[in-house]
Amino acid sequence: MKMPEYFEYYLEKSICKKITPDVNRAEFLIQESEKNFRGLNKRILVMKGIDEDNVNSIIKDIYDIIMEMIRAKMLLDGYSCSGNFAHEAEVSYFKKLGFADKDIFFLNELRVSRNSITYYGRILTQEYAEKCYAFLKKIYPSLRISLDEDRI
Repeated sequence: MKMPEYFEYYLEKSICKKITPDVNRAEFLIQESEKNFRGLNKRILVMKGIDEDNVNSIIKDIYDIIMEMIRAKMLLDGYSCSGNFAHEAEVSYFKKLGFADKDIFFLNELRVSRNSITYYGRILTQEYAEKCYAFLKKIYPSLRISLDEDRI
């Protein structure tokens, strides 16, 4: 799997556009991601972990939490993406936030995996879901710091 293009590529192709920062919409996404993150943690705790019955829903939730945070940051920075390749463009914005290539690669893999669940009915493994959850727990604090810097 290849890495997404640089963010500027998506700007040039008009997949992403420069907009007036949308603080209200960003704040909504931040609150939703926080609530969803807490809910996911509770769900995994109550269910005593990830198993074959919750693998796909947990992977989709992880992807949604991360993307809500990235979209919030983009909105605060004055960017919005839509149309074909919008999710790929949002993943590419992850690099602008200072994350390592290995994290961008994993997030892009997660994007493709989530799409394989949603659009092609693929069942993923418990091991992969656990990797995704570990990834979320690793990057969540850094994403929060990035968002909090803009909210001060």
